[in-house]
Amino acid sequence: MTCPDCGEERLSFVVPSELREDVPGEPISVLLCPHCLQLEPVEDPNTEFTDFTTLSDALPKDEDTAAAMALAAALLSSLALHRQHIDALLDRVEAAGVDPLLVLDRLADDPELEPNFDIESRRRQLLQLRE
Repeated sequence: MTCPDCGEERLSFVVPSELREDVPGEPISVLLCPHCLQLEPVEDPNTEFTDFTTLSDALPKDEDTAAAMALAAALLSSLALHRQHIDALLDRVEAAGVDPLLVLDRLADDPELEPNFDIESRRRQLLQLRE
């Protein structure tokens, strides 16, 4: 299914059950655009995990950690609305031994990503909020 914002083919993946409470609406699965990071919850229990390296090499290799980081990055489009969800997801990433702010730096430098928000600015805001 293509992204309504940029026309790219979106990735679908199951939200790991332990992450669902940290995603608005607690969806079973989501569609995520690998170009603009547009996120859409879907209720498709037949969706399988995706290879997150197709989104970005900057994401962690562990699927659950990569899912948490991808979801948090996509939710940055509205930091004010999703701050609690983002904090919870980034806490999970940190608990897995990954520096989420470093991942955001790498995502900001990824030439394939063009979200409708500035990742670097949101990273700075996030740093201030998490201090």
